Amino acid sequence: MPSPSELLQRYFGYSSFRGPQEQIIEHVLEGNHALVIMPTGMGKSLCFQIPALQLDESAVADGEKPPITLVLSPLIALMKDQVDALQNRGIRATFINSSLRRQERETRYKAVAEGKYAMLYVTPERFRKPEFLEVIARRNVRLLAVDEAHCISEWGHDFRPDYTRLAELREILGNPTTIALTATATPDVQQDIIRQLGLTADEIRLYHEGIDRPNLELKVVDVWDTDEKLQSIHEVITKWQSASTGSGIAYFTLIRTLEEFSDRLRREGVDHVCYHGDLDRRARRAIQEDFMEGRSPVVLATNAFGMGVDKEDIRFVIHADVPGSMESYYQEIGRAGRDGEPSECVLLYDQRDLNTQMEFLRWSNPDADFYQQVYHHLTDNNEQVRAFGIDWLRERLCHRQKHDRRVETALAMLQRHGVIENEIDLRNVTVSCELPATLADEQRLTEKLLRDQKKLYALVQYVQHEGDRKDFIHEYFGCARPEL
Repeated sequence: MPSPSELLQRYFGYSSFRGPQEQIIEHVLEGNHALVIMPTGMGKSLCFQIPALQLDESAVADGEKPPITLVLSPLIALMKDQVDALQNRGIRATFINSSLRRQERETRYKAVAEGKYAMLYVTPERFRKPEFLEVIARRNVRLLAVDEAHCISEWGHDFRPDYTRLAELREILGNPTTIALTATATPDVQQDIIRQLGLTADEIRLYHEGIDRPNLELKVVDVWDTDEKLQSIHEVITKWQSASTGSGIAYFTLIRTLEEFSDRLRREGVDHVCYHGDLDRRARRAIQEDFMEGRSPVVLATNAFGMGVDKEDIRFVIHADVPGSMESYYQEIGRAGRDGEPSECVLLYDQRDLNTQMEFLRWSNPDADFYQQVYHHLTDNNEQVRAFGIDWLRERLCHRQKHDRRVETALAMLQRHGVIENEIDLRNVTVSCELPATLADEQRLTEKLLRDQKKLYALVQYVQHEGDRKDFIHEYFGCARPEL
């Protein structure tokens, strides 16, 4: 039977593991649970992909029906890319999610049931489907990998309600060996992840790689108006363009601000591309591919850009606006300097940007009455909702404030809780259950808003920190900084 090192070389072309990867892999292969906190781009996925391959090849060598490794991920948009990359390496992996047509889903269900795949990527919401439960019951799930594990926790920055069912889902699967992985988790989130998995602290080993990136230079620059902000962005881009062949990202909060700065930078001769959520999917994919291949080395983007961007030579990350939380900030700067070479992370701090983030917090935290009103319109005025869509809802609930995004938040949360299906334009929307108690609990919703506000305040404290900002980050995430 090949060793993990041999599998690493054969399938991924690496001669050795990085950091604690091999230790984690051996721990998991011995049937032990693990919580892995590792910086973005440091190879978390290998910590479950290599065990999946070894379990598969071991069964084949013994003439047994191979087990399957189930990978839970909330990121439908990335599953295809992740699976394509594995298949290109000769690994028997697939995904099943709502992006597939019914016939294709049924074909994959049949192949999974027949044992044709060693790895299956799904969202936790897939467990709502009886046909999936029937198929997965026919396979021996030896390993469960929970990617983006911070989504388990209500204290995390991207809570997914179905992740709170993980203890139940593990029981359905026969309580397989479980590895949970994330790039960012505060001590509170770490404890919540373990609890939601149905485990205790002594049943799971924590591998915390810290967040030290010695090659990253962290800077905060105070700016007082748009002109100063533009000048700072121009200086960073031209500095790195003249010094290297690497690439860079400048993050903006609002699309209209991004486009304004794009126009001004083009007038000053700064070549770049723009990426944001209002572009169609084909255009976004083309821009990302051009960036990844080095044809467009500088991109101005909203935070819609980044998931799936694993590029080694990103020399700078600029935050043109204040991010919404320390977690978001750290994930985004983590895309710089993955090759270990010097890279620069510049946060441009204009106090006025906090007003925008506070408005975002209001939009992303509707109160219980607002959720009740949305639910009422979906049930009692379903014909009008189907006919006139989200604009009709916004006119009635947000007093025609076109930038108010509370309706989008409410619909997204109703979808995550399984109240409605994923309907982009609401033409066929149906309500399948009652309003969840968590969305009707005003105290709970108020506490969540307060937590989100504290995360934004932590970023302000980071900006105002007079010492080493990396020390501040380590303290925030509850990990010791490595000794130099």
